[in-house]
Amino acid sequence: MQNLKLDRPLAVFDLETTGVDTDKDRIVQIAIIRVEPDGRRTTFETLVNPERSIPPEATRVHGIRDEDVRDKPTFSQIRAEVEEYLRGAVLGGFNSINFDAPLLQAELRRSESDLDLRQAKQVDAMRVFHRMERRDLTAAYRFYCDKELVGAHSALADTEATVEILDAQVGRYEEVPDTLDALHTFCNPDEGLYLDRSRKFRWDDRGEACFTFGKYSGSSLRDVCRDDRGRGYLEWMLGKDFNEEVKDVLRQALSGVFPKKQG
Repeated sequence: MQNLKLDRPLAVFDLETTGVDTDKDRIVQIAIIRVEPDGRRTTFETLVNPERSIPPEATRVHGIRDEDVRDKPTFSQIRAEVEEYLRGAVLGGFNSINFDAPLLQAELRRSESDLDLRQAKQVDAMRVFHRMERRDLTAAYRFYCDKELVGAHSALADTEATVEILDAQVGRYEEVPDTLDALHTFCNPDEGLYLDRSRKFRWDDRGEACFTFGKYSGSSLRDVCRDDRGRGYLEWMLGKDFNEEVKDVLRQALSGVFPKKQG
């Protein structure tokens, strides 16, 4: 990489999946390129058996069919390799903060991994692109690298392109920082304001997690849990279609453990 300064490893990854539900859909292909501070690169790529049928609408996007993955490893069988590539690295991708990272976290949770991607720094080429140009991956590759993306929606092709785009973005804009920590902050300008990625809970001035929606909007989890009516509301939420990160917060609160903002 010519522009982005690496003081620790950068693991850029891309997923092809059975759908767009980050809690329930499964990975059918994963590619990871890990770039070390000295410039060395290692690549991991495989098709993955999602242990379910791939919907036709997903196949129309990435071209991967049930027969393509029938004899491929399940995610649990590749988990250790995935962990090795990601552990200790800043994560990178294209729309990875909103999609790839949460979906991969759900797969890790199902396979009983102790790796928590929510604690990792993340840089996202799409967020840089949307803040500066606002297009998609194919256009980003053409714009920043003057190349046509061949094999779009192949995880490895998308990942290779994203590595080049991230580096070119840093070289193009003075406003885009060239260190991983600063680029993480650039990609996550609201970091520290919210407890969870779906922004259902916001930190208040006391460092307490408060609801951002519904009848308890503005109230802290701790206060809501003080009476049976509030606890009933949390139990009601557990039965609804909230993501697992939110439900983990609710379960902890119902057991008397409340999140506290660090720092």
